[in-house]
Amino acid sequence: MSDSLRARIEQYYASVPLLFADAEELGPLRLFVRKEPGTPYYGGPSHAQPTAESAGSVTASDIARVRARQRELGVPEAFEWLAEAAPALRARMEAVGLPVAERPLMALDPHLPILPQPLPDGVTIRVLTADDPALPAVLALPRLAFAAEGTAVGSAGRAELSAVAEELTADGTVESVRPSVRAGHKVLIAALAQDGTPLAVGHYHPANRTTEIGGVGTLPTARRQGLAAAVTTALATHARDHGVHTVFLAYARDSIARIYAGLGFSPADITLLIANQPARS
Repeated sequence: MSDSLRARIEQYYASVPLLFADAEELGPLRLFVRKEPGTPYYGGPSHAQPTAESAGSVTASDIARVRARQRELGVPEAFEWLAEAAPALRARMEAVGLPVAERPLMALDPHLPILPQPLPDGVTIRVLTADDPALPAVLALPRLAFAAEGTAVGSAGRAELSAVAEELTADGTVESVRPSVRAGHKVLIAALAQDGTPLAVGHYHPANRTTEIGGVGTLPTARRQGLAAAVTTALATHARDHGVHTVFLAYARDSIARIYAGLGFSPADITLLIANQPARS
């Protein structure tokens, strides 16, 4: 089970960026380069990863070559890969001064039923369309959620959300995301208050019947109501209902892993390693 799951996840990480980017082969490393300006999908693209055929042969000069190309493109000098697929690469990244973070993975048993989570009174779950009026605020919410990490109730609320939404509308981010949502490459789900304000959001990008749930975050003032759990289960259910077989996610904190475990996710014995990847939340 672990080997087949790892193979599906490895294939996913190699293929899903191609929905949004072209690939440049730079020796044993593959660099994903966005086809058009705009917000990248969760985790990139603009990052590099080792190719399956040569994961064990990456050298410091190979890493330097990719970083030079990323600087030329004006994108973060970012890399990500499965630890099990290239065990020696972490030490090589750290040797050239790139910080490496671990993100253990959890996956759903494809035969395990997913139970919807309760919602506070007046809160509803919605799958967004490309023209949904809540789209700007939904795209803005993760910036506030991940700026104040953890699960404690915070101070950022509706006023801050509105300000970031206006910024993302003005800089073209909202328009750049609409085609991906319209094409089904990006699925956004939100828990919304009665007035339409998003209180928690998340998304997934399906490829080859596999997907990673990502970007799940709650407006800091709305935390501790089970909203992130409700959005996560809604994302998993929607993905399954639309042909996805393998649903997985990454986590950075044990407290978050416990929430996912309560929803039916189990440790996958696979670790995603991220070097200098600001796009990962």
